[in-house]
Amino acid sequence: MEYDVKDLGLAAKGKDRIGWAQQSMPVLRLIRERFKKERPLQGIRIAACLHVTTETANLAITLQDGGADVRVCASNPLSTQDDVAAALVKEYGVSTFAIKGEDNATYYSHILSALKHGPQVTMDDGADLVTTILTERKELIPGVLGGTEETTTGVVRLRSMAKNGVLKFPVISVNDADTKHLFDNRYGTGQSTVDGILRATNMLMAGMVVVVAGYGWCGHGFASRAHGLGANVIVTEINAVRALEAVMDGYRVMPMAEAAKIGQLFVTVTGNKNILSREHFEVMRDGAILANSGHFNVEIDIPALESMSTSKRTIREFLDEYTLKGGKKLYLLGEGRLINLAAAEGHPAVVMDMSFANQALSVEHLVRNHAALQNQVYAVPLEIDQQVACLKLKSLQTEIDTLTDEQIAYLASWEEGT
Repeated sequence: MEYDVKDLGLAAKGKDRIGWAQQSMPVLRLIRERFKKERPLQGIRIAACLHVTTETANLAITLQDGGADVRVCASNPLSTQDDVAAALVKEYGVSTFAIKGEDNATYYSHILSALKHGPQVTMDDGADLVTTILTERKELIPGVLGGTEETTTGVVRLRSMAKNGVLKFPVISVNDADTKHLFDNRYGTGQSTVDGILRATNMLMAGMVVVVAGYGWCGHGFASRAHGLGANVIVTEINAVRALEAVMDGYRVMPMAEAAKIGQLFVTVTGNKNILSREHFEVMRDGAILANSGHFNVEIDIPALESMSTSKRTIREFLDEYTLKGGKKLYLLGEGRLINLAAAEGHPAVVMDMSFANQALSVEHLVRNHAALQNQVYAVPLEIDQQVACLKLKSLQTEIDTLTDEQIAYLASWEEGT
């Protein structure tokens, strides 16, 4: 078995943590039990470019129990949990290529290693795997039945590929499932971003002026959690509807050029580049802290920050101090990479349970229905989304009402009025 991990000696610790996460993933556990019996993925080769965490490990094991030949690599150089990577290899026999802190060359070599078995299904978190196939491993395209995509940034890239006619196989956007973005993006990102920032800084958020760039579901989640901790939250947006929603939710809304002058902590969650740039660094107050919780490390213009600085030093793990000309200091967390995985453990397992249940069932759907799909980005089928929601409610011992025959008839009619 091929693999490249930091230390196989960490496997026992990783296995314990994978088991702990599994206890909070009852929906995926039910799918795994069915997969063991039915083997719907028998012989299917899967390459998964995902954050190598305890939750991802449970997904990989579920796919393997369904009969798949799974290879895993990291979707971000800082998101790997080395003990989990070791456990996947040593305890579960999953070929894994991931080391926390790997450089750019190693990151892409790991993606190529994950592709060596000629995958029939791709699983992406950011679309780097699909991009590599389309640019460097084009000979693999005829063998790919389809893929899945986990995150907003990846979906944006894939839709651009489809629009420009370069996407060569169907991809299901797991991020578009209600049981993914309404929970994972909002509650998962909200809590784990706070977790990463506090681990990196050990600061008190109460009373701080916190600037949240982007008020999508991830921005909703982090702004809510920061406010709950007593922060004075400012939101910046380019979308009028989202900006209006932030105002109605009780936050101040203003352009980043104004927020930069008064913020103490800045968190970007936009999926776009150079949200914080030279013009903002110039007016920021001494001691301002910069963090990103978007997928790629492009939201903070790090080259501009470095060009403006006379020195840089690491104060504590995942916290770098930049001294600008004139003596002002700015602090960058996690190298500008997604802070919730760079400095913490990512989303709690209880919310990833729904996201990865969607992943597993979407892969099964692709294998069964790929011949009827075009080379475009598809939403998760509604029946899968609803199934995941129902299973999650059941695991929470929560029941809901059902419509009576009379109510069903009323909703389908037009005759009854005032």
